[in-house]
Amino acid sequence: CDPKADSTINLLGGEPLRPVMNYMREEDEEPDELAQISKEGYGGILCIETGGPTPGLGCAGRGIIATFQLLEDMELFEHYKPDVVLYDVLGDVVCGGFAAPIRGGYADKVLIVTSGEMMAL
Repeated sequence: CDPKADSTINLLGGEPLRPVMNYMREEDEEPDELAQISKEGYGGILCIETGGPTPGLGCAGRGIIATFQLLEDMELFEHYKPDVVLYDVLGDVVCGGFAAPIRGGYADKVLIVTSGEMMAL
């Protein structure tokens, strides 16, 4: 979850990806296909950006929870069977939604990566 939605930009050769939250806000519906909210990046990595609410409105944590539910409904993990899933979440905000990967059973392990550099991942 990142309002700037730039977590995957390096994997996509500088090409921005429309975040899930933007899609649902602009289309006023959930996507029917994964291709509407994802792109394949460098090395065949499937990239998805959650995005966030309109600045100053809403809760980014709720967006994370909504995105996880959507990916579950689309059976993303059953279809792709990924070896590794990386979640890039903001660490500077206290919000229960940011714990969604752990609380919802989407993560077995948590590694904290910090850096003063842009795009630490």
